[in-house]
Amino acid sequence: MKSLSQQLGNYACYHQDQRNIITHLVGIPMIVVAVLALLSRPVFSVATLPLTPALFVTIAVLIYYWCLHKGFGMLMTVLLVLVLMAGERIAMQSTATWLTISLGLFLVGWIFQFIGHYYEGRKPAFVDDLIGLAIGPLFVVAEVLFALGLCRNLQQQMQDYVRSHRPARRY
Repeated sequence: MKSLSQQLGNYACYHQDQRNIITHLVGIPMIVVAVLALLSRPVFSVATLPLTPALFVTIAVLIYYWCLHKGFGMLMTVLLVLVLMAGERIAMQSTATWLTISLGLFLVGWIFQFIGHYYEGRKPAFVDDLIGLAIGPLFVVAEVLFALGLCRNLQQQMQDYVRSHRPARRY
């Protein structure tokens, strides 16, 4: 399994244009909320414990994040539990409201993504490696931490990875 810096570095190879990164800071959270909201139905109860596909997906992704890095795993656990709770609240609405909000967030989030990749001049990372769908939220969190002056060593490792692995732009 690749390390956190390798996964983020690989993802960063597709995300060097600041406009693309900014669109991802908006689009990826929208998509994550939308996916967890959509997967928050149906609800199955086992011994009064409500279970949803969103819960299982969240647990699976969090196991992966914890395997990559304990600190990021902990931070992503807090963030994804909050997003899971938001998704569940959306799913409690009427079917029309639930679908309108969820599909609206999903669509607008992807529009942001594709606008960013237009500026980047590169296809999205997940086209070459589906794990990019799980790394995207980590990348957003890492970029916020870097902007706050945190995780400088990880940021340097990512930049080193990009310098040694990024192919020429393709249009």
